[in-house]
Amino acid sequence: MKHASVFLAFAGLGYLFAAGPAFAHAHLKSANPADKAIISTSPMALTLDFTEGLNLAFSGANLQDASGSQVQQGKAQLSNGDETLTIPLQSALRPGDYTVKWHVLSADGHKTDGSYSFTVEP
Repeated sequence: MKHASVFLAFAGLGYLFAAGPAFAHAHLKSANPADKAIISTSPMALTLDFTEGLNLAFSGANLQDASGSQVQQGKAQLSNGDETLTIPLQSALRPGDYTVKWHVLSADGHKTDGSYSFTVEP
């Protein structure tokens, strides 16, 4: 019985240590415009909400149109406990498909990146 208790204790600790790093990365919770959204009005900014605080110096996003050209953006800002990354757009988006490619460094030093797309309709 004692051996089983010791085994379960170590198994539990192993689970905690193995699961810990998985929760230590900033993951995209939501975005505006959202992934696969079809919008009729050009957004004034991209707003990306993450699961934990970010380091602004090493976090950002690029917006590209369907031809791969980068859309002009303003200076990124953090809010909401450094979990929300807001990137103003310098001009209205024309109708078409757009891709957001983001990269972030969480406050605890873990890097993550990803992308999503949305469409602006006339």
